[in-house]
Amino acid sequence: MSGNRRKAFLVSAALVGGAMLMTACQDSDTAKDTGAAQVSSSATPVGSAATPSGSSTTGSNQGTGKGSDATSKGSADGAGSGADTGNGERKPVEQSCGANDISWSTRSETQAGGYILIIAKAKSGITCYLPAALPTVAFGSDGTEAGPAEQTAGQQIKLSGGTTAYAGVNPKTTNGNGGKELDFIIVAVGDDDPNPVSLPVGTITVEDPIVTNWHTTPTDAVPFS
Repeated sequence: MSGNRRKAFLVSAALVGGAMLMTACQDSDTAKDTGAAQVSSSATPVGSAATPSGSSTTGSNQGTGKGSDATSKGSADGAGSGADTGNGERKPVEQSCGANDISWSTRSETQAGGYILIIAKAKSGITCYLPAALPTVAFGSDGTEAGPAEQTAGQQIKLSGGTTAYAGVNPKTTNGNGGKELDFIIVAVGDDDPNPVSLPVGTITVEDPIVTNWHTTPTDAVPFS
């Protein structure tokens, strides 16, 4: 055999041998993987058989305990809501009315020389309380406020559903032709109400105005000066 042919043969043999060696290694690795898989799969039933009984018992105990704690906390929080009355009991905190909680209207009346009746109803779905104090009624750009028409304070009124509150405003308590002419009034529930409303009243003359407390009947809201 010539040198070139021998060299070519050795190269081919080396290539074939390398291929066979790689195949053998792959077969060996495959056998190992298969064996490991078989060992793993044969071990799995033992672990899975032991795991459910232990884990189900532990999970059941833990779940029950935590659920009971959560229920207890919820009951305690619910029972403790509201304002403390001082004797271990609580009562719901009542909401004060703001002008934006109320549907407003006005009506001109002829008694007591003529006055404006302010009518207040809670908006749908709202329950609130008008304080035992005068409504704040102002006139014009200078903010002239109506003084008290009654000597005593009124009562707190709960507005809800069909309940209506009334207050009477006498825009002019002086004699003569003095005063300023306006066609609206500004009403708020107390001086701190952030949402006063402007109500049309027609043309009126304003001078030293007065307003009554809130009442539940319109006849009690006549502003006698």
